[in-house]
Amino acid sequence: MLSEQRPGARPVTSDEGPHRQVDQCAPAALWGELVARVLSMDGVVEGASQVSPPSSRAVYLVGKPEETSPETSLAPGMRLEPVHLHGVNDTSVHLVLPAERGDELFRLGWAEPHQYAEYGTEFMIYGPRNAAELEAALTVIEESLDFARCGAA
Repeated sequence: MLSEQRPGARPVTSDEGPHRQVDQCAPAALWGELVARVLSMDGVVEGASQVSPPSSRAVYLVGKPEETSPETSLAPGMRLEPVHLHGVNDTSVHLVLPAERGDELFRLGWAEPHQYAEYGTEFMIYGPRNAAELEAALTVIEESLDFARCGAA
């Protein structure tokens, strides 16, 4: 579980929708690796996001079309969408996490609350700038998928 401080300043993010990362984006090759590795995780399937621009890719759970509780989805009341990956011009990730965990990642500099959060479980994690941050992002994405599989406590 990621528990180290993210080095450096936070990236600039948009003040209005869609919520996106404006600078410190992941290099294209690194972003491509993140997308490929997320979409090859066990039990996930790629699709169009229900709530994010067309350049984003949703990560859906195989065999789990509905949320256990609305806090576990970026698209409550629709198909369960715990994660979506923004495009190569943004490279941030929106995902759901237990509120306490998301708050911890915010304090550590890896994430920020989603500007349109309804439940306090919606967060943006920043695009990875190097291989170590890629591994960190993948760990957090796995946490989000597990949260969506198990539901809010």
